[in-house]
Amino acid sequence: MIRVNFYDSAEDELLRFAVIVARSGSRWVFCRHRERETWECPGGHREPGERIEETAGRELYEETGALVYELHPVCVYSVVREGTGEPESFGMLYLAEIEKFEGKLHSEIEEIVLTRELPERWTYPEIQPKLLARCGEMFRAGKVFRAQEE
Repeated sequence: MIRVNFYDSAEDELLRFAVIVARSGSRWVFCRHRERETWECPGGHREPGERIEETAGRELYEETGALVYELHPVCVYSVVREGTGEPESFGMLYLAEIEKFEGKLHSEIEEIVLTRELPERWTYPEIQPKLLARCGEMFRAGKVFRAQEE
């Protein structure tokens, strides 16, 4: 079983990855890795010497081709794989509003989709819906920007 925890902050050195819940106008932006048939939020691991916000921007560009965007931190989150003995792993959750895409992808991502509906097949079904829900909570509370409505 996987448990997702949310925190207001954490020590910077604990943050190993960034995940970005992305929108463009009133549509969600999801990507599909070339080796999978499932959908995911853009994100990935932090490179040595990289600030976590740089990780988020790099991954957003690599996985969606986003050129012009607003990036807002939402919160720290962690994943605990109960019963495995693995340590709790921490990441930073962001919300992005993408204004302009490059048009070609530069990483292992096969395609992106802009949609009003959430995917039925998630790459990480025990994690990603919880991250989107948390972004929704923070959005409704006015703690992150209000995306454009069509």
